[in-house]
Amino acid sequence: MLVYAPAALLFLVFCVRVVRERRKFSNAVILGLAALFGLAGWLFQLVRSGSASGEAVAWTLLVLGSLSILVLTCLLFLNGLQMVRKEGRSPANLLSLLAALCIVAVVALVVAAVFLRTPVWVGVGTAAGGLAVYLSFLFLCFVCYAFLYERLRVHRKADYVVVLGSGLIGGSKVPPLLASRLKRAQSVHARLAERGEAPVLITSGGQGPDEDLPESHAMADYLIDRGFPAALIEREDRSTTTDENLQYSKAIMEKARPEYRCVIVTNNYHAFRAAVTARRTGINGHVVGSPTAAYFWPTATIREFTALLVAYRRTNLAICLLLVLGGVAAWWAQQYGSG
Repeated sequence: MLVYAPAALLFLVFCVRVVRERRKFSNAVILGLAALFGLAGWLFQLVRSGSASGEAVAWTLLVLGSLSILVLTCLLFLNGLQMVRKEGRSPANLLSLLAALCIVAVVALVVAAVFLRTPVWVGVGTAAGGLAVYLSFLFLCFVCYAFLYERLRVHRKADYVVVLGSGLIGGSKVPPLLASRLKRAQSVHARLAERGEAPVLITSGGQGPDEDLPESHAMADYLIDRGFPAALIEREDRSTTTDENLQYSKAIMEKARPEYRCVIVTNNYHAFRAAVTARRTGINGHVVGSPTAAYFWPTATIREFTALLVAYRRTNLAICLLLVLGGVAAWWAQQYGSG
């Protein structure tokens, strides 16, 4: 059982960190490492047992991994086409297609390195494979922990419910994506009001260059038209990004109640990154997500993951540089090792 000790220790560290502060991306990485060490321990025991089942499991995992890559590539490609057809050809809507092409490119480079075995191909294949494994591991950690984060309980009481804005249709109309957030905010508000004093609901969003009014005003009008009390709504109408949504909303809450607690509402694909941003902004509150159309989720999730990579760019650049240097080392060993 000692082979599982690293996994158990990492999982214990993960649990302690989640209790102390659940809004950290490092929690996702620690959970992923715990699962990785647990899998490694299980495979080690199978190999050490010397039974035929160990080899069968290894081949099964290899086949399943290969099939998963093939299926994922096809799904991403199809999703990318669907996004272009439904949402247009903006760079953000092409992320699924780009991800599929990157998977194909990495597989091609690794296969070329294995079969050609020239120094250049070995170096390029090693670097590409290392980068792909690193980014894939982080992405799996992100998806799994984001799923878990949404299912963790929020505070039983809150003074504010903050709804993050998004773009308006035709400059003034609330789109389905934003309507989903507002409906979830209403249900969260109703649940909190049952436990005590009704919290204030802050609609957060400024006016874009193509909008007739601030998003927060359109959001407030949407809620009032559906029976929400206007006296419980406060508008934050200066922000243009998620960071500003949270900074300006924080200023409103701190001014009225320095010891406030809040619940932030956004879409489910955006919830964990919003939570990480809220922690870095110093907001005392957690984030809940509203449903998102299935076809929109893959591209949106890739976008959120990319934004988190940028948020932690120094660490990620350093690790990616080390992996590229590993490719250079493989090239050097292939080129001059025999000499």
